[in-house]
Amino acid sequence: METKSVALDFLPIIFQILVALGFVVVTLIATHFLGPKRKTADKLATFEAGIKVVGNARQPFSIKYFLVAILFVLFDVEVIFMYPWAVNFRELGMNGMIEMFIFMGTLLLGFIYVLKKKALDWN
Repeated sequence: METKSVALDFLPIIFQILVALGFVVVTLIATHFLGPKRKTADKLATFEAGIKVVGNARQPFSIKYFLVAILFVLFDVEVIFMYPWAVNFRELGMNGMIEMFIFMGTLLLGFIYVLKKKALDWN
Protein backbone atom coordinates (compact mmCIF):
# COMPACT_ATOMS: atom_id res chain seq x y z
CA MET A 1 0.00 0.00 0.00
CA GLU A 2 1.42 3.34 -1.03
CA THR A 3 0.87 6.41 1.10
CA LYS A 4 0.71 9.86 -0.38
CA SER A 5 2.06 12.93 1.32
CA VAL A 6 -0.36 15.73 1.72
CA ALA A 7 0.25 19.30 2.86
CA LEU A 8 -1.42 18.49 6.17
CA ASP A 9 1.43 16.06 6.99
CA PHE A 10 3.90 18.94 6.89
CA LEU A 11 1.88 21.19 9.21
CA PRO A 12 3.88 20.32 12.39
CA ILE A 13 7.19 21.07 10.63
CA ILE A 14 5.89 24.35 9.22
CA PHE A 15 4.55 25.29 12.66
CA GLN A 16 7.93 24.54 14.28
CA ILE A 17 9.78 26.65 11.70
CA LEU A 18 7.35 29.55 12.21
CA VAL A 19 7.75 29.36 15.99
CA ALA A 20 11.56 29.31 15.70
CA LEU A 21 11.61 32.25 13.28
CA GLY A 22 9.11 34.12 15.43
CA PHE A 23 11.30 33.59 18.49
CA VAL A 24 14.35 34.94 16.68
CA VAL A 25 12.52 38.01 15.37
CA VAL A 26 10.88 38.80 18.73
CA THR A 27 14.18 38.35 20.58
CA LEU A 28 16.07 40.64 18.20
CA ILE A 29 13.41 43.34 18.34
CA ALA A 30 13.07 43.08 22.14
CA THR A 31 16.81 43.42 22.75
CA HIS A 32 16.95 46.40 20.40
CA PHE A 33 14.18 48.29 22.20
CA LEU A 34 14.79 47.12 25.78
CA GLY A 35 18.59 47.21 25.83
CA PRO A 36 20.64 50.14 27.14
CA LYS A 37 21.52 52.89 24.69
CA ARG A 38 24.49 54.56 26.37
CA LYS A 39 27.04 55.15 23.62
CA THR A 40 30.27 56.64 24.91
CA ALA A 41 33.55 57.27 23.17
CA ASP A 42 35.14 54.38 25.07
CA LYS A 43 32.43 51.92 23.97
CA LEU A 44 32.65 52.99 20.35
CA ALA A 45 36.46 52.85 20.23
CA THR A 46 38.18 49.85 18.68
CA PHE A 47 39.61 47.46 21.28
CA GLU A 48 42.38 45.04 20.44
CA ALA A 49 43.56 43.27 23.59
CA GLY A 50 44.41 46.54 25.32
CA ILE A 51 46.82 47.68 22.61
CA LYS A 52 46.40 51.15 21.17
CA VAL A 53 45.21 51.18 17.57
CA VAL A 54 47.88 52.27 15.10
CA GLY A 55 47.18 52.63 11.38
CA ASN A 56 44.58 51.04 9.20
CA ALA A 57 43.36 47.49 9.90
CA ARG A 58 42.82 46.85 6.19
CA GLN A 59 46.43 46.20 5.24
CA PRO A 60 47.05 43.59 2.54
CA PHE A 61 48.25 40.16 3.65
CA SER A 62 50.33 37.79 1.60
CA ILE A 63 48.19 35.16 -0.09
CA LYS A 64 50.73 32.57 1.09
CA TYR A 65 49.34 32.86 4.64
CA PHE A 66 45.84 31.93 3.51
CA LEU A 67 47.12 29.24 1.16
CA VAL A 68 49.02 27.50 3.96
CA ALA A 69 45.96 27.73 6.23
CA ILE A 70 43.68 26.21 3.59
CA LEU A 71 46.18 23.46 2.78
CA PHE A 72 46.51 22.65 6.48
CA VAL A 73 42.75 22.31 6.85
CA LEU A 74 42.53 20.24 3.67
CA PHE A 75 45.20 17.73 4.66
CA ASP A 76 44.09 17.71 8.31
CA VAL A 77 40.53 16.76 7.34
CA GLU A 78 41.81 14.05 5.02
CA VAL A 79 43.88 12.57 7.84
CA ILE A 80 40.75 12.47 10.02
CA PHE A 81 39.30 9.97 7.53
CA MET A 82 42.10 7.56 8.44
CA TYR A 83 40.85 7.18 12.04
CA PRO A 84 37.72 5.11 11.25
CA TRP A 85 39.81 2.96 8.96
CA ALA A 86 42.32 2.32 11.74
CA VAL A 87 39.55 1.45 14.20
CA ASN A 88 37.88 -1.00 11.79
CA PHE A 89 41.09 -2.28 10.21
CA ARG A 90 40.46 -5.98 10.85
CA GLU A 91 36.80 -5.94 9.78
CA LEU A 92 37.56 -4.22 6.47
CA GLY A 93 40.03 -6.89 5.40
CA MET A 94 42.11 -6.75 2.25
CA ASN A 95 39.56 -4.60 0.35
CA GLY A 96 39.78 -1.96 3.09
CA MET A 97 43.58 -2.08 2.91
CA ILE A 98 43.58 -1.58 -0.87
CA GLU A 99 41.05 1.27 -0.67
CA MET A 100 43.10 2.99 2.04
CA PHE A 101 46.26 2.69 -0.04
CA ILE A 102 44.39 4.29 -2.95
CA PHE A 103 43.21 7.07 -0.62
CA MET A 104 46.70 7.61 0.81
CA GLY A 105 48.20 7.55 -2.68
CA THR A 106 45.77 10.23 -3.81
CA LEU A 107 46.65 12.24 -0.71
CA LEU A 108 50.36 11.82 -1.47
CA LEU A 109 49.85 12.90 -5.09
CA GLY A 110 48.08 16.04 -3.87
CA PHE A 111 50.93 16.76 -1.47
CA ILE A 112 53.53 16.25 -4.21
CA TYR A 113 51.53 18.64 -6.43
CA VAL A 114 51.57 21.26 -3.65
CA LEU A 115 55.33 20.83 -3.26
CA LYS A 116 55.95 21.07 -7.04
CA LYS A 117 53.91 24.28 -7.21
CA LYS A 118 56.05 25.60 -4.32
CA ALA A 119 52.93 26.57 -2.40
CA LEU A 120 54.75 26.14 0.91
CA ASP A 121 57.83 28.22 -0.03
CA TRP A 122 57.78 31.61 1.69
CA ASN A 123 60.50 33.28 -0.42
